Amino acid sequence: MTTTTTETSAAQQPGPLSPPRRPQPRGTASTRTKVLSHLALSTASLIALFPIGWLVYLSFGPDKDDYLHPGRILSKMSFSNYSFVMEHTQFFTWLGNTALVAGATCVIGVFIAATTGYAVSRMRFPGYKKLMWVLLVTQMFPVAVLIVPMYVILADLGLIDTYGALILVYCSTAVPYCAWMLKGYFDTIPYEIDEAGRVDGLSPFGTFWRLILPLARPGLAVAAFYTCLTAWGEYAFASTFMLDDGKYTLAVGLSSFVSEHDAQWNLMAATAVLIAIPVSLVFYLVQKHLVTGLTAGGTKG
Repeated sequence: MTTTTTETSAAQQPGPLSPPRRPQPRGTASTRTKVLSHLALSTASLIALFPIGWLVYLSFGPDKDDYLHPGRILSKMSFSNYSFVMEHTQFFTWLGNTALVAGATCVIGVFIAATTGYAVSRMRFPGYKKLMWVLLVTQMFPVAVLIVPMYVILADLGLIDTYGALILVYCSTAVPYCAWMLKGYFDTIPYEIDEAGRVDGLSPFGTFWRLILPLARPGLAVAAFYTCLTAWGEYAFASTFMLDDGKYTLAVGLSSFVSEHDAQWNLMAATAVLIAIPVSLVFYLVQKHLVTGLTAGGTKG
């Protein structure tokens, strides 16, 4: 009896307690989570970079049919495609035309978008909310629907085959989005700055130009990059409104390597790489402002 009771009591006694698990600090991830996240990011990066790397690789193939046998390019890689494009085509003319159109679109489009966004952010005039919705609705129409009426309007104005036609069309495309974005960015700038400008005797435009715009540089950088990128690679409007090959932009010039019965893919690949280099350099130089501008307008305060 005593032995049984003693064994039962010993069995009921708890064993030595394991040390409590140390709580994981907030904001830190486990090793498994880090590995999975890095694996996912690496896979996404490879998927995004593979087409670019493949295009660059094909641009070194000297023959137009090398894309059918990519393994043969390694044994005969050369810069002949790049030299041919720069020496025997109107590449630099296309580059100058594109730079002119993109630069003018950037300056005019950002100015209109900034003034529109500031007016809606600070002023309460009749229909200011409807104005932003109207701008948003203009983005819902596909390019195929807009080409014919725009062509008729530009023909009546005598702007067909002029740089002004492309600048106006590209501004009409870029301004609505940039106005929405800059409006959200201006909302993050304290209203007391406007009041201080009025106390100092500045007009509303003077306050906007001298006080608000310097504070909105990151947002303006994003808007400028977007408008420039819109004009840099656009093809549908440029190929329709520009008739003289001396006024072609880079996108239209790139399509000239494709005919009804033939396609010079090697030259197209080299030209595409050359087209991407200026935009890539601009993005590299202003990437800090782009990231700041894209994130700053997301919250208000």
